[in-house]
Amino acid sequence: MLKHLFLPDTLETQRLFHGRGHAYPGLEHICIDWFAPVVLITAYKEIEAELLAQLVAFYQQSPRVESIQLQQRYQRQAPVSVLAGAEVNELVLLENGLKYHATLGRSQNHGLFLDMLNGRDWVRDNSKNKRVLNLFAYTCAFSVAAQAGGAQKVVNLDMSKAALRRGRENHNLNGQPTDNIQFEALDLFKSFGRVRKYGPYDLIICDPPAFQKGSVNIARDYKKIIRRLPEFAADQALVMLCLNAPDLDQAFLRQTVADNCQQCEYLADLSAPEVFKEAIKGKGLKIQIYRYHAPAPSTQAETAD
Repeated sequence: MLKHLFLPDTLETQRLFHGRGHAYPGLEHICIDWFAPVVLITAYKEIEAELLAQLVAFYQQSPRVESIQLQQRYQRQAPVSVLAGAEVNELVLLENGLKYHATLGRSQNHGLFLDMLNGRDWVRDNSKNKRVLNLFAYTCAFSVAAQAGGAQKVVNLDMSKAALRRGRENHNLNGQPTDNIQFEALDLFKSFGRVRKYGPYDLIICDPPAFQKGSVNIARDYKKIIRRLPEFAADQALVMLCLNAPDLDQAFLRQTVADNCQQCEYLADLSAPEVFKEAIKGKGLKIQIYRYHAPAPSTQAETAD
């Protein structure tokens, strides 16, 4: 495995090794991230003691690494332990000039999904003077990117108040004013009217979980969101739809849009960073960009809640 390892000469947050893509036989259970100054090894099943020792020894060679930690995703609550160096729990991650809070050991996720880097860059590049809707906002990384790109306003919606509080902290961390940003702790499927209240939007971002018990089953529910787009979208609005379910591919998303919002014109797919190599296309993150074309006023029908 050592031939696949490296540590970049930068403080930029990034994935170093992506075994979950099944492109490296026998290493499917291992991912490694650089959360400067922490190297985080994530295990989806137990890592052999000898291999784990080799990983620690390799990264200990760098003076920039102050802590090497292991997250055991196969155990209940995905505990994190320190393998070498200092115990570091709270981090500020740097990505393309923007900063994001991250916490190790408190929950399964740390605060920033690294495979979405190109999506955040795209949002930053396409937000100038736009009214932005960020659905399933989590810690509002898309909102931070939109603000950095000159968005006119952003509405963030997520069920988790704690995640949205962290989102506000992320804006503050970057010195971004929040007077033009809404943080709405709501269940989208019970709050379409509230979302519509702040619209219409020139850029809509939808990055739902694949499954959330009692809330979201995206195979069943994505169509419910997509068919509502005409209620939210301004004419010529850009729509970024994300899908991170390994059993659903790009064709599923294209077909769901075609069946439920024919006014959406497909523009492009965005890829994850190159390090997120997948042995089988369509298993990893999917991002698709659309443009919404509003019907002529004389033919546009009212849509009831």
